[in-house]
Amino acid sequence: MARSIHVRRPATLASLAAELGVSRTTVSNAYNRPDQLSPELRRRVLETARRLGYPGPDPVARSLRTRKAGAVGLLLTENLSYAFRDPAALGFLEGLALACEGAGQGLHLVPVNPEREDVAAVHRAGVDGFVVYSVPDDDPHLAAVLSRPVPTVIADQPHIEGVDRVGIDDGTAITELAKKLIALGHRRIGVVCMRLARDRNDGFAPVDRQQNAHFHVQRTRLGGLAAAFATVGVEWASVPVVERFDHSSAMGASAAAQLLDSDSQLTALICTSDILALGALAEARRRGLRVPQDLTVTGFDGIAEAERVGLTTVRQPVLEKGKAAGRLLLSPSERTRPRSITLETEFLTGTTAAAPRTAEERWFGP
Repeated sequence: MARSIHVRRPATLASLAAELGVSRTTVSNAYNRPDQLSPELRRRVLETARRLGYPGPDPVARSLRTRKAGAVGLLLTENLSYAFRDPAALGFLEGLALACEGAGQGLHLVPVNPEREDVAAVHRAGVDGFVVYSVPDDDPHLAAVLSRPVPTVIADQPHIEGVDRVGIDDGTAITELAKKLIALGHRRIGVVCMRLARDRNDGFAPVDRQQNAHFHVQRTRLGGLAAAFATVGVEWASVPVVERFDHSSAMGASAAAQLLDSDSQLTALICTSDILALGALAEARRRGLRVPQDLTVTGFDGIAEAERVGLTTVRQPVLEKGKAAGRLLLSPSERTRPRSITLETEFLTGTTAAAPRTAEERWFGP
């Protein structure tokens, strides 16, 4: 005769409470509100739970009951590795994580491929609110975020009416940089910029593409450069601007090569990020060009590696930007009107910018 096998049913909150002779609220408090119990009672609850195999309150059931996920969603329209590879993004992520830690909240990354639409990832994210990190104004994932009935904060871009935002004054920052180069005497310049739209373009960006860019940070920076150089008679349509879809130093190097191949008489390369500028510096070295004697190179962001090599750039407080975004989202204050935080930037002189060499210096110089 076959012997029956007794299978022990998993413990539940109710069975654990019955075993201990306490209320279910007491068991729940041992996990969720330990300050409500004496250390001895909490220790007894947890030890009995381990003995009976009780895994703790079901977080899914809890979120359904409280209608709170206990986490902030970060929408990043890049592959997940980008958040840990790009120094500016990493600094922002750290700042946001610190804000979440301070509020006792988790952080849920919602990365989406920039070349593939996957709004389902946004809709299925179990979060209490979103921070959107630097996306174009026509991004479908942004639209999906805004369709959800949860608070949202946008970092950098785009500007959306009625939505909280944290960022910098890109126009003022890039104008200050342009004025420094103009004062040095630069008129024959080339520009390396980050992607301007969701469609891939690894090449020259005509003026109409610049002016209609869906990434308004890049649009603003290019517009600021155009306005500044126009004051000294530089026709912006004559300035070569090369765009790169992927943001890496290798792309910065290839863009710099494209610019220098198109016009060997360029005296300065203005890059809209430090990552691209570091690539431009590498390309200059590969060609035997001395920086800044033969070629001025500038960046934007103020990442640690750029400062280490002495890049002339604009420093923006990416860590504080992440903290500010988190504070805006998690602030308990009434959201009667959209809030905006504009952080200060700082121009870093560096060692990669100097006056352009004259024709004679180019001929007789080393």
